[in-house]
Amino acid sequence: MKNKHILIVDDKFSVTRMISEYLDSKGFLTRIAYNGIEALTEARIYKPDLILLDVMMPKMDGIEFIKTFREESNIPIILLTAKIEETDKVIGLGLGADDYVTKPFSLAELVARIQAVLRRSDTSLSSNNLLSFNEITIFPDKHEVVKKGEMIDLTPTEFDLLLAMCKQPRRVFTREQLLHEIQGENITLLEKTVNVHIRNLRIKIEDDPAKPRFIQTVFGVGYRFCDG
Repeated sequence: MKNKHILIVDDKFSVTRMISEYLDSKGFLTRIAYNGIEALTEARIYKPDLILLDVMMPKMDGIEFIKTFREESNIPIILLTAKIEETDKVIGLGLGADDYVTKPFSLAELVARIQAVLRRSDTSLSSNNLLSFNEITIFPDKHEVVKKGEMIDLTPTEFDLLLAMCKQPRRVFTREQLLHEIQGENITLLEKTVNVHIRNLRIKIEDDPAKPRFIQTVFGVGYRFCDG
């Protein structure tokens, strides 16, 4: 497997240097940007495998970066946030971030998060058996979803959530079970973040997200996928 390229975006030199040196020692290839504007340029030119993105930055913060970047790319993004409040995390996930870590964090934990997200986005690790429903076809080997002949752009986390439910249509998954499907035993995301990703999925695949046909809520339990 080729070395993965990581773009580190943080306005603090000491933070970027610490993360960069550690990731380099673990076999990753790193580049650094100090605000969202620099990060857009770096990401567009070098197309990293994953972006580590600080939320609070000058010129263009992490939230504004995601708003802009998600219009052109589904490269995985992990948020780096120092805030205790959940607001930035929920907003970031709602806009298409795949995971978050709260400062201060251990570098070993950060690497574990990076590897987990990269595994989810690595098409070479996917099953080759396509899943076909009434209007939706999923190609696990390509990480592609097609609805009525049109490609639907999903983040790696959104794709894995959809794939997990589609492999067992009509099964009711609790939020904890869905977290287990996308993170394995090392569950670090909060259960309520599943709600954010489900909302994003509905916006992308439902004709009317307010009245979902495919991703249905089972109140008091969780979610299930129906073929429409």
